[in-house]
Amino acid sequence: MADGEGGSGPGSQSDVATDGSVPGPGAAATPRARARSAALWGIVGGFAFLVLAQGYRLLGPGSLPVGLGGLALVAVAVAVASAGITYLAEARVRAKRRT
Repeated sequence: MADGEGGSGPGSQSDVATDGSVPGPGAAATPRARARSAALWGIVGGFAFLVLAQGYRLLGPGSLPVGLGGLALVAVAVAVASAGITYLAEARVRAKRRT
């Protein structure tokens, strides 16, 4: 193939959409992209809480005051809070150009 005919060489632009559907660097994120990012951070927050709780149960001095069902409810609450905070904070951080 010659240059400019596709492929993944230095002259290709396969990661850039020609119809303008992909925002450029520094452009505001779409609501769908913000929601997806927030949901993923919420999942990370929920699982991080579960990892810390399991570590405490394995290595800590005693048991936790809640059972497995309680831990699952708290993990869901942490996930929802993480997702909400991320969704709201992303616009502020992007507006200050600190991303």
